[in-house]
Amino acid sequence: MILDKISIINYKNIQAANLSFSPKINCFIGNNGEGKTNLLDAIYYLSFCHSSFTNIDSQVMMHDQDFFMIEGDYMTEHGDHENIYAGMKKGRGKHIRRNKKDYRKFSLHIGLVPLIFVAPSDNILVDGGGEERRKLMDVVISQYDRVYIDAMNRYNKALQQRNALLKMEEEPDATLLDLWEHEMAEQGETIYQKREEFLSRLVPVFQEIYSHISNSKEIVSLRYVSHGQRGTLLDVIQRDRLKDRAVGYSLHGIHRDDLEMLIDGYPMKKEGSQGQTKTFVLALKLAQFDFLRRTSSNTTPLLLLDDIFDKLDSNRVEQIVELVSGDNFGQIFITDTNREHLDKILRHSQHNYKLFDVNHGEITERRTENV
Repeated sequence: MILDKISIINYKNIQAANLSFSPKINCFIGNNGEGKTNLLDAIYYLSFCHSSFTNIDSQVMMHDQDFFMIEGDYMTEHGDHENIYAGMKKGRGKHIRRNKKDYRKFSLHIGLVPLIFVAPSDNILVDGGGEERRKLMDVVISQYDRVYIDAMNRYNKALQQRNALLKMEEEPDATLLDLWEHEMAEQGETIYQKREEFLSRLVPVFQEIYSHISNSKEIVSLRYVSHGQRGTLLDVIQRDRLKDRAVGYSLHGIHRDDLEMLIDGYPMKKEGSQGQTKTFVLALKLAQFDFLRRTSSNTTPLLLLDDIFDKLDSNRVEQIVELVSGDNFGQIFITDTNREHLDKILRHSQHNYKLFDVNHGEITERRTENV
């Protein structure tokens, strides 16, 4: 999939932008806080119907404005054109349109434009709680598996209903509890199996990419931890119903799944340096890209790389440059605060590229020059 053009109005600090992109490499240069990440986030919005940083749409609207709009023109691998529009007026619901037609459900759009976004905030995958690591799995699987999206929606509804019953002062209806527990178990088994299958295919690729970037200096691993591994999920959920009642929420289920991240057999969170943590997260995201490329209806995802070189030594930067400059990646959008790293990528690549300057939310294309 290729993003040919984008139009943006009142998105964060970008008041207005109309840009045409290279089908291969697009570089955005500017100081911190100028709007580079906001541009990438607008591209992300067109794939996922929300910002990468918040699900509250009013927060992405430019201050003192009453609407925002993003529109992208895409071309598929088969040469077909796709127009995606996203917009919202203050006090009204948002609209997502494909080729001028509104979606009945936003979830039907997920996966049409597959995308991987690598950002500095991704370190939270290592440093944060299990919710962040579950989101990592959900974001990828939902882009190619609609059964997974439906199972997640049904599971979360059942979990919400069970928790509401557990919070009641009077004794909850046992029949209702049983009903929602069966729904959690049924949908949870589907989610568990799909996550396990996804990770079994992802981990070897992730380890290979990490080894390449680090020159095989460390050995990393990723292990799936789930209550689905403890036996029949219905039994696991119902086993501690009295304890759940005491705390007022569900202690067991796939909503507690996690990923154990290790470096040389020790927890990455405790043992990893800043550079190792960044390499770990980047390798994980690039493995997700490779996975989507091979599973998402043979559609090459867009790759957004936001300030990825910070806190990495020169050797790791060199290996990353070699990786992303290759033919395995499709259209790339990359930001940095200086030209040095971007020049290296452009020198390694024989592909078409464009350079843009970003200053106070204004984005201007540089005329092509020798690098």
